[in-house]
Amino acid sequence: MRADGIRDTLIYTKITEIEESVEIIKENLPANVDDFSRLGIIKDGIYKRAEFAIENVFDICHIINADLSLGIPSSEEDVIENLRNKGILHASLSLKILSMRKFRNIVVHRYGKIDDIVAYNLLNEGLDDFSVFNEHIRHFLKEGS
Repeated sequence: MRADGIRDTLIYTKITEIEESVEIIKENLPANVDDFSRLGIIKDGIYKRAEFAIENVFDICHIINADLSLGIPSSEEDVIENLRNKGILHASLSLKILSMRKFRNIVVHRYGKIDDIVAYNLLNEGLDDFSVFNEHIRHFLKEGS
């Protein structure tokens, strides 16, 4: 734990887990949606890895919120808002994180059948958001603000 009370070792471990999940997704994500639709259980593994990475993003946000005593949130949106209000997250990254949450909820709760086209596009477009988040958090930990 750093002197300012942030559990940076735990956060760095979660960043590593995000990177590993994203790498596995990239290695197994085919070049087109038709091949993605035919992946079967591999597709489920991709969804689980995306879910795990998103959970780690929110875990990191919760850890920072708690360690900096930014308030007791009543929802995940409150955590993100607390971090944004404190200047830890910028507005566009906050929106990306909340979009990740929507994707996670679709995968976890299986609201109807998951639309492979939508999921494939979200995965292709959203994987880089994890790197942006990780780099932003690394910078925050390094700079301490």
